[in-house]
Amino acid sequence: MNSTWFRRYTTAPGNAPRLVCFPHAGGSATAYKSLALALAPDVDVVSVQYPGRQDRFGEAPYTSLEPLVEAVSGELARALAAEPGRPYALFGHSMGALVAYETARRLERAALPAPRRLFASGRGAPHTRSGAHYRDYGDADVLAEVRRLSGTDQRLLDNPEILEMVLPALRADYRAVGTYTWSGGGPLATPVTALTGDSDPMVTLAEARAWREHTTGGFGLEVFPGCHFYLDEQRAGVASAVVEGLLAPAAAVS
Repeated sequence: MNSTWFRRYTTAPGNAPRLVCFPHAGGSATAYKSLALALAPDVDVVSVQYPGRQDRFGEAPYTSLEPLVEAVSGELARALAAEPGRPYALFGHSMGALVAYETARRLERAALPAPRRLFASGRGAPHTRSGAHYRDYGDADVLAEVRRLSGTDQRLLDNPEILEMVLPALRADYRAVGTYTWSGGGPLATPVTALTGDSDPMVTLAEARAWREHTTGGFGLEVFPGCHFYLDEQRAGVASAVVEGLLAPAAAVS
């Protein structure tokens, strides 16, 4: 997967199942480095690097999910063609859950090999909650939301130089989420596992459980102690859920 879109932080055998991870709003590929370490060497973790951050800082970030999904799915389709038969799954957190879901839908419509499972973390099912209020967010609103969710070291947000670097991506990502509307359509054939923190202010258990409506395959719900960014504290549990989901029969329901 030699592409500007993908990053690896570990190595895995050539036949290991692959987990393609999609970051949250304002996030970068390194958000999944710790999960990659927890899953190595049994799972080949590949993190998506959106434009406008880290080594892609010079590229304009997307302000709409549709072209972002189109670009990522195109890169992923080429990777699938290069390694036919290799099992893979998609994992997305928060905004990344929407990008992963829409990517799975696009791949399915193109009759490409489907992911073994979609892991949707920190986000309710796409039909359950609108992000339209984000459309009118200014920088102060975006920063207040990031501070509320504690997804970024607060000391970094107080550093003017670092803030200048991260704000364009944050601003674009919140705009993308704010303009996203679920377009309807049939459910995925791909099984889905929804993951959430039990104190996440952005996701209720009912909204997480509603992902069941978006698959005709198996469905599982994993609830962890913690808030929106429970992933940081529950790395081992999340890694176990990923391994279990990758190995579970397609019709398994929990």
